[in-house]
Amino acid sequence: MNFLAHLYLSQNNKNIMIGNFIADHIRGNNYERFSKEIQQGIFLHREIDTFTDAHQIVRKSKRRLHERYRHYDGVIIDIFYDYFLAKNWANYSTIPLDVYANSVYNLFDEIKMELPIKSQNFIKYMIEYNILFNYKYKDGIEKVLNGMNHRTKGKSQMNLAIEDLRNLEVEFQEDFTLFFDDLKAFTNKKLAEMRH
Repeated sequence: MNFLAHLYLSQNNKNIMIGNFIADHIRGNNYERFSKEIQQGIFLHREIDTFTDAHQIVRKSKRRLHERYRHYDGVIIDIFYDYFLAKNWANYSTIPLDVYANSVYNLFDEIKMELPIKSQNFIKYMIEYNILFNYKYKDGIEKVLNGMNHRTKGKSQMNLAIEDLRNLEVEFQEDFTLFFDDLKAFTNKKLAEMRH
């Protein structure tokens, strides 16, 4: 899953959100310098990724893209799923998406100096382009895909995936809705286990 989903699944616990957000920038056991709750967020992020990668519905989504994008199919699906979460945000949260996004930006802006450099850089980019809110628009998704393609020096051709989103939006939306219910149940269970 991508950033918005990871943050949402942290259930508004600030430390879990921080851990969940920085997890990709923490290698091995470098998490030990963080508080227990931030560590739980890092572990939760890893559990979410493992669950997502193994899920049949996600695999079905990836198969639609695999021939064109090969091993980048999973990255694209993560971005597509954040689009569907943002677009249908009112189904999942009573807090409007713009309000939610701003509260996340404020949280990270306050503590960014304590976070890994890669996380700090992403926070700056995320706030500047209002990424979390703009995920709800195809234009926002197109910018993200263009950026990802640029980062792979054009090898991934991820910029083309906006066409796949337009052509197969109904199918991908269906996949996301079914999968996200499973993922929420899984995350709730994991968080409950961590608290005990």
